[in-house]
Amino acid sequence: MRQFPWDDLQYFLAVAQEGKLSSAARRLRTSHVTVARRIERLEQGIGAKLFQRSPTGYTLTPMGQRLMEPAQAMALEADKMLSVVGDGALPLSGVIRLSVPEGYGNFFIAEKLPHFASQYPNLTIEMVNIQQIVSLSRREADVSVSLSTPKAGSYHFEKISSYILYVYASRDYLARNRAIKQREDLAGHPFIGYIEDMIFTPELNYLGEIIPGLRPSYQTSSVFAQLKACRAGYGLCVLPYYMGAMFDDLVAVMPRIIPIHRDYWLVCHNDMIDAARIRPLIEFIRRETTAAREWFNGFPKQFV
Repeated sequence: MRQFPWDDLQYFLAVAQEGKLSSAARRLRTSHVTVARRIERLEQGIGAKLFQRSPTGYTLTPMGQRLMEPAQAMALEADKMLSVVGDGALPLSGVIRLSVPEGYGNFFIAEKLPHFASQYPNLTIEMVNIQQIVSLSRREADVSVSLSTPKAGSYHFEKISSYILYVYASRDYLARNRAIKQREDLAGHPFIGYIEDMIFTPELNYLGEIIPGLRPSYQTSSVFAQLKACRAGYGLCVLPYYMGAMFDDLVAVMPRIIPIHRDYWLVCHNDMIDAARIRPLIEFIRRETTAAREWFNGFPKQFV
């Protein structure tokens, strides 16, 4: 094998994970021409093709797939080395991909994360708040805030907060429909919920805890869309307290009788927990979420 250009591995990883030169270039803060040139140089150094090119993007060849694991290991070792020799002396750089649940992402951390990003201008922060499309096990995200803990694998995980959900309805809906006085009355009202065969974690399957066999008559994969349908007066919806409390037109239904309890977990690979570029983000998420525990676990002021 000819001389191996080790520094080109970061370009290989970016293209492998993004699937496109343009996306990899944005991630690396360079041009797609530079990325293409580095990939070509790496392939020449190895003496084999690493990607299949097509109009839809780049996919790994068998040789590329074989290179992924050692390339990821080298990237992790580079992070560890930076944490040893840098420790604040060098500006942190690189890309961090954070995977979060939609509600937590849009209604909590989204307004806080820019403050973190401004403290580390050489880091590129990617927040993915459609959690079912990325996987920690496939290294598609570096850090995750999750509704559950990993069932297998070498992970660091810690509970950062519990949170409470309640059944909500709009004032308009409650004024137009039969009164709800006991749990059994809920069965006579339409519910808004997740598309059943797209629920990617059991923690999102709330309705069976309210009434066994209860099914939503209006289904969407987005909690934000569920919120909109609830405020539009379609029917009842299970929402986290910290979302429902933001809107004066929403009223909690029997919150003392039907609280639903869930947890937020911070998860990352064991070999990433002390990486120099990862550690500040983990500390930030832990600190901000812990400080908001009362907000996550509040009791509605407006209820029936």
